[in-house]
Amino acid sequence: MELGKVFDEPHLDVELISLQLECFSQVVLIRQQGSHQAARLNMAEHKQDLTEDVSSGDAEEQSEAPPELLKNVGEHLDQNKGSSSPSSTPRKIKFFFDPENAEENASTLAPEDTGQLATNDLTMTESTVNQANQSPDLQDGAVSEDLETVSAAGQPPVPSPDSEIHPAEEKKHDNNIGEQTSVDKPMDQVDIGVSVASSTSAQQPSAPGSHSNMASTSTSQDIGQDGQGTVSQEAVEEIRTFSAPPRLRPDPAFCVPNVLASDLCSCAADDSMLETDASLVETAICDTVFEEKSYIKQNSLNLVWSFGINRDTPVHALHIDNRRLILYASSHTAVMNNFSITRQHLLQGHCSPLSCIAVSGNRRWVATADQSPESLVIVWDTFSGIPVQTLFDCHPENGVGAMAMTQDAKYLATVGRGTVQRVSIWDWTSEAKGPLCSVDLSPAFSIQTFILFNPEDNTELLSNSKTEVVFYTWKDNQLEFASPILTDETFNKIVGLYSQSVFHLTPSQVLTATSAGNLVIWDTVNAPQIQLDAVKSHKKKALKLMNLQSDSITVVTVSDRYIVTCDVKGCIKFYDEQLCLLNWYSNFNLGPISSISFSSRPASKADEKTSFPSESTINADQFVVRNFVVATVDAKVAHVTGEGCKLEMLLQEHGAALHAIACNPVQPFICMGSYCGLLKVWDYEKKEPICSRLFGTGNYIQCVTYNEAGSLLGVGLTDGCVHILDALSLIDELPEPFQYARDAITQITFSHDSKYLATVDSKSTVTVFLVKDKSWQYLGRQNAHFKPIRSLIFGTYLDSNQPRLLSLGEDRVLVEYNLAYSTEDDLQILSSERIEQSAIPMCMTWYPPISKESFIITANNQYKLKLYNATTKMCRKTVLSPIYGSPVQKMEVLPFSNGKENKIGYLAYITDDKVGLQTLPLDGNPHKSCAVICHGRMVSNIACSNDGSYIFTAGGDDCTVHMWKVDLTAHEAVTALGGEELIPFYGLLEGGRDGELFREMENYFYYSQLRYQHVSTMEPREISTHIPLQEIPFMMRALGFYPTEKEIEDMLNEVKFNKYVDTGMYVTDIDLGEFIKLYINHRPVFGITASELRHTFDVLGYDNENGDKAIKLGELLQLLQSGGECMTEEEVAECLSTLLGLNPEGGSSELISFDAKSASALLEEQLPQEITSELFINEILGFPQASTCVEDAAIPTAAPT
Repeated sequence: MELGKVFDEPHLDVELISLQLECFSQVVLIRQQGSHQAARLNMAEHKQDLTEDVSSGDAEEQSEAPPELLKNVGEHLDQNKGSSSPSSTPRKIKFFFDPENAEENASTLAPEDTGQLATNDLTMTESTVNQANQSPDLQDGAVSEDLETVSAAGQPPVPSPDSEIHPAEEKKHDNNIGEQTSVDKPMDQVDIGVSVASSTSAQQPSAPGSHSNMASTSTSQDIGQDGQGTVSQEAVEEIRTFSAPPRLRPDPAFCVPNVLASDLCSCAADDSMLETDASLVETAICDTVFEEKSYIKQNSLNLVWSFGINRDTPVHALHIDNRRLILYASSHTAVMNNFSITRQHLLQGHCSPLSCIAVSGNRRWVATADQSPESLVIVWDTFSGIPVQTLFDCHPENGVGAMAMTQDAKYLATVGRGTVQRVSIWDWTSEAKGPLCSVDLSPAFSIQTFILFNPEDNTELLSNSKTEVVFYTWKDNQLEFASPILTDETFNKIVGLYSQSVFHLTPSQVLTATSAGNLVIWDTVNAPQIQLDAVKSHKKKALKLMNLQSDSITVVTVSDRYIVTCDVKGCIKFYDEQLCLLNWYSNFNLGPISSISFSSRPASKADEKTSFPSESTINADQFVVRNFVVATVDAKVAHVTGEGCKLEMLLQEHGAALHAIACNPVQPFICMGSYCGLLKVWDYEKKEPICSRLFGTGNYIQCVTYNEAGSLLGVGLTDGCVHILDALSLIDELPEPFQYARDAITQITFSHDSKYLATVDSKSTVTVFLVKDKSWQYLGRQNAHFKPIRSLIFGTYLDSNQPRLLSLGEDRVLVEYNLAYSTEDDLQILSSERIEQSAIPMCMTWYPPISKESFIITANNQYKLKLYNATTKMCRKTVLSPIYGSPVQKMEVLPFSNGKENKIGYLAYITDDKVGLQTLPLDGNPHKSCAVICHGRMVSNIACSNDGSYIFTAGGDDCTVHMWKVDLTAHEAVTALGGEELIPFYGLLEGGRDGELFREMENYFYYSQLRYQHVSTMEPREISTHIPLQEIPFMMRALGFYPTEKEIEDMLNEVKFNKYVDTGMYVTDIDLGEFIKLYINHRPVFGITASELRHTFDVLGYDNENGDKAIKLGELLQLLQSGGECMTEEEVAECLSTLLGLNPEGGSSELISFDAKSASALLEEQLPQEITSELFINEILGFPQASTCVEDAAIPTAAPT
């Protein structure tokens, strides 16, 4: 039953309702608490003055009756219809509160906290009810107070959510309510006069233009209605109701203050009706997002903190009260940082770096966008931290370059970064797909980097690049624009490059700041005529060029009655609307300013007790300004209080690429170094900086490392210098830094006993220093690789505690150095072994002590992880590595948290843009690994905390470091969901357990036993579940995987020595389950692509007369017999004749005689003397013709040929 239908009953038994209210007083208290939270949310959004009285929210504490409760009350009244006689005498409904419960809920119900009168009388008359029943305008049952006057039309305009009420008018309104409210009743009674108003007053405007106009006239109309110059309660409530976008607002019928009467009546329902369907967004208040356990993440890796800031995106102040709360971008994550309680809330949802952030006028709604091909835009509720809308594929070409949000948070404007820039306007509060309107700018325009709505009119907006300013108007889903031309000849002055624009305090005017210190004043052409047609307000021209200063102006904005500019020297200036200088801040020494954001809370009123600075005018009045946050291009963020001019540095982060990170192995410290020369140590548990040091200009920090004791810190710079510092004071241990390299130090590491320090420079040279006579000295250098070195690690020998040093390069060579026999300037090599054939090693580290053998684990670019015996360098195991878009780039073993013997370990790794976790021991199970996007573009380094609880990733060019909490319980739970034993591996076979590939495996497996026992033998067969190791190569080839001789050797050694350490015995056969694992782990992840073969012809071949790449037949045969794993002439003839169909498939492998001489004669007849790439790919190898049209087309080697 609707709310109005409650009053449609001609015989309303008020006494019955009174009894019900007395029985359910406890329910009333609980219900009021929920309403109190919702009321606090709306009150916080629209409080406009520090001294504003809270009495205007008296009735708001008692609103929002759920429709289910009203329905049940209506049904109950239907059952009792006609049971009471009509009467016109007013009756007072009195209900009593439980004092004990009232004390328990004093935090939400106390009058001194809510500004609400504790005693009122609820008065209802039958005449009032009948009047409500007879009124044709009261269809929704909206209710208002008797003291208000409703307009005849019944449709007062809807105010803007950010409309300000004059403090004097608001005070009159509060006093008016107070005078008409009775306070002589007992404290446990409530008396409220009830009348009915039209429900159409809460209608939402349909057009943006009408919305703006209505918002600007709402307050004046209400003032005219009561005739006393006071703002009506209805207008105040409408402002609060429309604080949220329409899609997220509660029903207007339940936001009227005097719904309390029906709300209390509805409490007569049972306790189950207390459960409401209110979302977290509706019930959230400003502190909800920072509650201790508001959100519990249960992923293997959870982002818990972000160090650093995107310098290209602005910083926004989200102040609602005196809290220091700011919003900024950190790589692909938006960070809400509350410095008052040292807590962050991370808004995660993007996969690419954030390019722009926009906020609403009340700072509750935030939109974030990125520049990825997905061009994602997400709208967030900052009270709850929940995404409320997502716009996909806004600008598929290069993503979003600039974005703005209207003051009422209803519309978004985005500018794409494509070749042809598209400007779109979105109504994100609706469910409609696509923008409301769009327009393509001229390709001649440069990239638009800034866009802004007119705060007074949503139908006007502007954008600018460095060379153009574009003005727009939109109506009826049509977007028009104009870009006036302004050159140096226009005013005979240097204009400069445009930075930002803002709508002037004077209507129709716009200000644009330039790099020459100018402000361009734009005004509408033929202003008197244009005002009659708002659609053409975008047609503006340059009215004046004002030179304010000599330094470049980087920011221009408007706050209250001030025009604010910021420049490259860190100076902040405030002007009035006539551009007269009122005040400035020039002693902050911040550097070039990139953005400024003012608090949403107005400043205190100036009086004799306030300490605002004086204006630079004759009157020298107090300069009243809001608190603001300013950000610089070198990643500094400062908070400035308007009263007292106190500067507090909130952030002082890295302003250049950050690659160097290292965790202290003893204490919860992390050290970060960047290309700006800043070296900073953080306590990552307390989120506090410990110490910092700024190296000189040009000293770019490339890498850092701690020694085992955590007392020393090694720092490598891009100019080849090596510093050894005290870990706490960051003071040099050496009189002068070492500099034996001319190129950047890319890696640096200490030995376990801190006696050696080894470095790698970009010229593939290893340099070693040692401690001698309590001082660090140079030992020697060695250039053992001809390609860049990927990893450099210290270890210990198994039979002694002496350090050993190994390096692994892209030349596929593993080198071990002889430290014991090296002398000054003579670093000797102990061994050098090639460990890969075609794959390029990416990184290596020591395998944890979870097995009896000592291993080195490596990762290569073919998505394989390999274990090598630390002593013999034999490859003992090959498994499938995590496949998440790119190969593993770096990896570290998580330290064990206790001293017990562990059989399970964990490996942290990074790919190009992801961080992941892998369970050890390795077996190729894909469910034992996970990964998440950790940085928008790339991740350059990884470090693990001393207890293995956190993983840190450095983003390189995005200047950020992310801190990830490791949840091993969640990781193991995900692993268990993948199944046990062979179940995870069946999923890696084409078709799974019931697929054709698995059936072929079974057939080949048993046929291999027949082949091993000779096909034509007459002896009895011995059928078993195993096959000899000698049959493994034939099985692999039958399944379409053609391993090299080195790969065959690695597979046989892996199976043969699998149990040797435990039993001392060799394994001589293999069952089907182990063979499936061996096949999946060793086969190539991707097949050979046509583009790879073409690249081979590009390198080895020549251009023939047709312009095709070709190789002479004799040269090709010679290469096959001399390069790589050399083939004999008979093997080459057999393979080519089989591929051309001149020889039965199987050949000598099936014990069939093969005549190599006749095959060679056939090849000379069938093959031309010139082999082109297309002939070799399509005719000889048999690639599908379609693959030649697609560069990356491939033939999966896992499928049988």
